[in-house]
Amino acid sequence: MPARPAGGAPCRIVVCRDCCCGSRKVTGVDHAAQTERLREAAPVRVSDCLDVCDQANVVVVQPSAEGRAAGARPVWLGLVNDPAATEDIVSWVREGGPGVAPRPGILDLYAITPLARRRSNRS
Repeated sequence: MPARPAGGAPCRIVVCRDCCCGSRKVTGVDHAAQTERLREAAPVRVSDCLDVCDQANVVVVQPSAEGRAAGARPVWLGLVNDPAATEDIVSWVREGGPGVAPRPGILDLYAITPLARRRSNRS
């Protein structure tokens, strides 16, 4: 069962499961097991395409109410195709996630910028 912080809404996780993410195109990953493992740490929403197919499997960690109050923004992670990366996400979320607990350095390797932000930064 996901941990619920005393300060309100917990972190939430969004997993992309559409055309590339969560499909046979990403080989060697048990997508259902990954989603269920993440659900053990926080509520998970399964989304259609998040438009960063070149980074499949994409996982977005949304801050808890406490994290948002501290100014945290959602953290987008790409190429989350290794069970160890999933475990790092689970551990981080259980510690409080964005804005509450420091992101493990290993997850910096997975951090991506969503396409919409990439486009707006070019304007």
